[in-house]
Amino acid sequence: MSGMGTAPASDAEREIAATRLFDAPRELVFRAFTERGHIEQWWGPTGFTTTTYSHDARPGGVWRFVMHGPDGRDYQNRITFIEIVPPERLVYRHGGDKDVEPVSFEVRITFSDEGGKTRMHWRMIFPSKNARDYTVRTYGAEEGLRQTLARLEEFVARPQRA
Repeated sequence: MSGMGTAPASDAEREIAATRLFDAPRELVFRAFTERGHIEQWWGPTGFTTTTYSHDARPGGVWRFVMHGPDGRDYQNRITFIEIVPPERLVYRHGGDKDVEPVSFEVRITFSDEGGKTRMHWRMIFPSKNARDYTVRTYGAEEGLRQTLARLEEFVARPQRA
């Protein structure tokens, strides 16, 4: 097989991906990610709450926050926004410094309009398969992503959102 054939498999081994269709306009789903008042209401797996220290949603801007687990454990996080193209695409880097959880990866999210609904594709890309596997094993990242997207789905369905 040629080198081109092996690259996608290699990428797949080091990523966690999800696709979901939301019954909400693309602009709203996008804003749910980029507006501080929105994101704190749904971010994180079931039972988690989020406290934001700073939120600067622009390329180069940083979102510093702590996720409070239902068991009382706090998870420090830092997201650095790389690319923001409203309402189509969001790219950011998660973590990477000693003062946050020791998990570093890039996230690429696309938002497609499908007749007033939004198809979102979320890719978490890790530096290696081992880093991905560690995050799945230690933090339950795949299930956590499913639960987080379910919370987002509930949030964008609320009538107060407009």
